[in-house]
Amino acid sequence: MNKRTKPKDPRYINRELSWLEFNQRVIAEAMDSKNPLLERVKFFCIANSNLDEFFEVRVAGLKQQIESDVVERGIDGRTATETFQAVTARTRTMFQNLSACWRNELKPALAKRGFHFRRIEDLKPDDLVWVKRFYRQNVRPVLTPLAVEPTKAFPLILNKSLNLIVRVEKKRARTTEQRLCIVQVPRVLPRLVPLPRAEPGHEYVFLADIISHFVADLFPGTTVLSAWCFRVTRNGELYVDEDDAESLLQAVENELRNRRRGNAVRLEMDQYCPDDLVRELQEKLDVTDADVYRINGPVNPVHLNTICLGDHSPELRDPPFIAPVPPAFRGRTDLFEVIRQQDVLVHHPFENFDCVVDFLNQAAADPKVLAIKQTLYRTGGDRRVVDALMRAAQNGKQVTVVLELKARFDEANNIRWARELEEVGAHVSYGLFGYKIHAKLCLVIRQEEEGLRRYLHLSTGNYNPTTARFYTDLGLFTCRPDFGEDAAALFNLLTGFCQFQGTRKLIVAPFDFHRRIVDLIRQETRHAREGNPARIIAKMNSLENRPVIDALYDASKAGVKIDLIVRGICCLRAGVPGLSDNITVRSIVDRFLEHSRIFHFENSGAPQLFLSSGDWMSRNFEKRIEVAFPVEDPALRQRITQEILPAYLSDNIKSRSLLADNSYSRSQSVEGEKPFRSQSELINRARPEFKPVKGSAHEILSLRAAEKPAEELPAPIAAAAR
Repeated sequence: MNKRTKPKDPRYINRELSWLEFNQRVIAEAMDSKNPLLERVKFFCIANSNLDEFFEVRVAGLKQQIESDVVERGIDGRTATETFQAVTARTRTMFQNLSACWRNELKPALAKRGFHFRRIEDLKPDDLVWVKRFYRQNVRPVLTPLAVEPTKAFPLILNKSLNLIVRVEKKRARTTEQRLCIVQVPRVLPRLVPLPRAEPGHEYVFLADIISHFVADLFPGTTVLSAWCFRVTRNGELYVDEDDAESLLQAVENELRNRRRGNAVRLEMDQYCPDDLVRELQEKLDVTDADVYRINGPVNPVHLNTICLGDHSPELRDPPFIAPVPPAFRGRTDLFEVIRQQDVLVHHPFENFDCVVDFLNQAAADPKVLAIKQTLYRTGGDRRVVDALMRAAQNGKQVTVVLELKARFDEANNIRWARELEEVGAHVSYGLFGYKIHAKLCLVIRQEEEGLRRYLHLSTGNYNPTTARFYTDLGLFTCRPDFGEDAAALFNLLTGFCQFQGTRKLIVAPFDFHRRIVDLIRQETRHAREGNPARIIAKMNSLENRPVIDALYDASKAGVKIDLIVRGICCLRAGVPGLSDNITVRSIVDRFLEHSRIFHFENSGAPQLFLSSGDWMSRNFEKRIEVAFPVEDPALRQRITQEILPAYLSDNIKSRSLLADNSYSRSQSVEGEKPFRSQSELINRARPEFKPVKGSAHEILSLRAAEKPAEELPAPIAAAAR
């Protein structure tokens, strides 16, 4: 490692480098021959897409800090320049790994299974005739060649668009003139063009290759000397001055248009593009040598995911799984009745997300429901949640939606939903000035015989039915009065003009989330020093906040056993003698994206368990509205602490352990230990035909769902069921 990039505080891991190690774990899944082939392609595309966003946001941010002479250092003591140097070195290796993965592993393996990517020059005459007709009829009409004029501004290269840079020559009477031109590969056309076959097949030609082959057709009267693919990644952050913006929605919409033309932060070029052409593009785009990446393979390989679409080739995929209805809701049509009787925990995607949509639909149609209040962060393109809220408003309910317009890369969807909701009479609020609304909660107020009752859904994940099929998240349905009071007060805070007055049950950022987490860690430290039971198990996506890490180090020194399950960024160093001997960090990268946040504190035999929308990162503690909520039902708490968390801690197939040097090592099973894959086990347990162990939380909840009277249950189970 270059001396200039070494950390100045070795107790912490650089945030950006830690994220890159996470992406390397995704690449490792693409390279793992034990995975089904199309699943490997999926991971390959995810890793490339992850890098796109990393450059758009994190690298762009580093470059801005460097240009602005920001002196603030990262958690490990590196300056922005030092971090940028380390990131550049790591990403170059990563691009080499990805290129090698495609050329040496995925492409040959796909060819053996009938997936071929044909070069134009290798096509048979009939295929070439078809490709030429396809080009004439479908491609050429939407192409626009743009000449690079010496006296005019360089053509706008849209963010992440694939383009050809073409060198053409025109001969005049006494001179020969050369000119560069840009041809954008149209986004409206498929990047992989399937060749026609009588039988279903998987033979493709890259759209960019078709355009390159026929590019001379766009420049009659000239000679095309060369054509090369390139791609530009631009700064993708939105810069909205909320204080000056009369309409936040309009301001975000304007910034979305500007995103296409943000400063270039990366130039990807075909491996064999001549150096002089690369230098000319660098000059026009104002990027340095450090920003140029030569690609030996498809430029923008994300679109290779096309071959995974459809239901073909089941033998090359993970076994199919259709998430069942959660046991508590099976055979029940009145969800409010179920929630009145008991708290309900739902675990997605192992249990179907439709119960959340059904909850909203029932609330929208129920004449006893007076109001619905909902936060929305990443809704995606699936309309079902928004449609339920719109129907509720049309049915005369008081509907309030606190919608985050600045949910990164989901802004356009959220702007559309905001307008549609307002059109039907829903009240749309954009939350508190300066804070992203990241909390996930839905509050339904219903008039019942006993009076008003609040029904609440709290979650670790988004109200997005699409991502709920492959993100792991936990949700809680409850009508506990204290929870409802807290939720009502939070919505009033988000939509009105008042101060945070504290809560009974919920923990809310930026007000008390950070303090409470640090206090809970210190509580375990005191218990350990006093010889009482002390343990921490925490599952999250990212761990970056320095005071929390320092509190965990202190707890480790006091003898607290700490198991962390951190999918992505982890700035804590694990297993360092004298610092973190008692801390283990695992990361699980598998079929589903691990997204749930679970915090368990032993508390001297009186365990405390929280689920949360927020990670242990400074942005979640300080810059976002987050909600962490306790699980108080004994059976639900037992399900999490004795079944869900142990499954993750026992994984010896898809789990990797963080070592003291910041590398990750695939977990090794000890002698005699059976292979255990946590997500596969959780899938099996979710199946209706699964037979739970007698006395387990699974059995308790199954019996409870079947409405067995408590007197028919063994005493310990009956107590938990109550």
